[in-house]
Amino acid sequence: MSALREVVAAVEPALAAHAVADPGPDRFAAVIADPDRLFTIEAVHEGYLLHYGEPRAFAGMDPDLRLLAGDALYALGLSRVADRGDLQAVSELSDLITAAARAHAEDDPGRAAALWADSAQRLA
Repeated sequence: MSALREVVAAVEPALAAHAVADPGPDRFAAVIADPDRLFTIEAVHEGYLLHYGEPRAFAGMDPDLRLLAGDALYALGLSRVADRGDLQAVSELSDLITAAARAHAEDDPGRAAALWADSAQRLA
């Protein structure tokens, strides 16, 4: 099972009702081999997409639910590595969430994309 499909399977029922049948391939599988870190970055990235772009795994949400769902996916992903005691991953992804939000607030989505690529490399 792909990490993104695992993320979809792990969400609360209210969000699962909005899951798409085929979310597509994992975005970071070619870079990150550790299954917990891969689950986490896929969950956090999907949360980011719910906030700022087009999510791959969910559809049909109003803007308020998208915002809440994005936050829930941030928490879902971070809890996986936090439970394992992987503080480096928690720190990296927390900083990434903040920096990507700043890039969007400054209308610089290209910088946000570069931040995701850099963080994936550091988590590999």
